[in-house]
Amino acid sequence: MNKQVYLITLLIFTFGCKHDTSKTLKEDYIWNSKKVTATAYNSVKSQTSGNPNITAFGDTLKPGMKCIAVSRDLLKLGLKHNTPVEIDGLEGVYWVKDKMHSRWKNRIDIYMGLNIKAAKEWGRRPVRISYGLAKY
Repeated sequence: MNKQVYLITLLIFTFGCKHDTSKTLKEDYIWNSKKVTATAYNSVKSQTSGNPNITAFGDTLKPGMKCIAVSRDLLKLGLKHNTPVEIDGLEGVYWVKDKMHSRWKNRIDIYMGLNIKAAKEWGRRPVRISYGLAKY
């Protein structure tokens, strides 16, 4: 009986409590926009140095995560680790979890898990991003 009560309680909290993160993000951040070049990458050895699941910031990537890597010049604009980013044409909020080699400028790299075909189909294209800078 106790296991059933625990399971039901867990399900209620997991699926019953919807939190509108978009409203919180809009209120807690000052939003800027910028046009950048967007490419895509995967967590496979041929595209990375070292462990393909560990980012330059030390985060662990898992397929399905909405993450991006940013060129190092964008770090200076405030697109630092864990900055929320909205990408025109894509659903949801992406998070800065990785940084790119210093040779790239004004560029983001969208994480596409293990789906190499999707990354190749994305290719390289100009996009407008909106990024949140914490108000405090």
